[in-house]
Amino acid sequence: MFGECGVFGGGERYAFELARHMADEVETVLLTFGPRERRERIGNLTVRVIGNPWYVRGHPGNPLALSMISQLPGADVVHCYQQHVLATSIAAIVRRALGQRVFVTDLGGGAWDISAYISTDKWFDGHLHLSEYSRRTFGHEGNVSAHVIFGGVDGRKFTPTVAPVLDRAVVYAGRILPHKGINDLITAMAPEMELKIIGRAGDSRFLSDLQQLAAGKRVTFRHDCDDVELIEAYRAALCVVLPSVYRTIYGEETSVPELLGQTLLEGMACGRPAICTRVASMPEIVEDGVCGFIVPPNDPVALADRIGWLREHPAEAAAMGAAARQRALEKFAWPLVVRRCLRLYADANAKLRGRPAPNR
Repeated sequence: MFGECGVFGGGERYAFELARHMADEVETVLLTFGPRERRERIGNLTVRVIGNPWYVRGHPGNPLALSMISQLPGADVVHCYQQHVLATSIAAIVRRALGQRVFVTDLGGGAWDISAYISTDKWFDGHLHLSEYSRRTFGHEGNVSAHVIFGGVDGRKFTPTVAPVLDRAVVYAGRILPHKGINDLITAMAPEMELKIIGRAGDSRFLSDLQQLAAGKRVTFRHDCDDVELIEAYRAALCVVLPSVYRTIYGEETSVPELLGQTLLEGMACGRPAICTRVASMPEIVEDGVCGFIVPPNDPVALADRIGWLREHPAEAAAMGAAARQRALEKFAWPLVVRRCLRLYADANAKLRGRPAPNR
């Protein structure tokens, strides 16, 4: 789903941003779903929204409209986001039947799909993963069609401030869900320090429990920040923290909590040190002791120690922030992700035609 009524999170942001930056290199159409039919232009990107889809088994993250099929044959490449939904499986069937290339990036989760009963892995010419962790998790380490393209950040949009940083609050940005471990971050906060929690509430019980846990502390919740306000918060922060866990406050297990960690990249591009837990893909983003810190999950004491260290060592924290931006731009900038995708698309199309791929 696309727009205000859509399912919002890092995955949806990833698909949109990659398409937007892809459009700077080649003609790109983002085909998606929404409450009403429309077509719009965002920079060089064409967004085509199929209106009033059917939600498979009522799941908001599994929209389907058969009218999408007519949009598939004319494309040089179809790149689907989210493997385990019915729209992706149908797109793969159509493209394979026509002898055309189709790629997929799994953003985690999913809903009812054919892949619940049979493996659809071989239906795709390439599995383009967000991280090495993602490739391992989905059992694609030995799969020659599986590649890591990483995630991206817009280094022109997410930039450091030129003015002195005065706020020094700790910032969490992301959906408010139990597997994000925000309860550990609130527990870690010293009474005199400020914590800004920015994101939509995806679990009302968890939000209520966090609000109770935050009583008497300098914790604010923002559910309606736009990108301008988010960037301002990053720029003024002491650090950005993503404390995700495998085991939640309610004792529930989350086997795949983070396939990337988009908000870490955004904060790092704004020149702020990052703190994350040693969970899933996040250690691939944060270089421990260089651009931030990696701590054990479910450990508020370790979080408090690293946050306190950054507060007490401003010069070192500033150097870490500079290193964080450099790492974000050198490894995770969107143009790099686009080039990785284009190279893989070209390789696949060259194999289809039986000739070497052109150099890019």
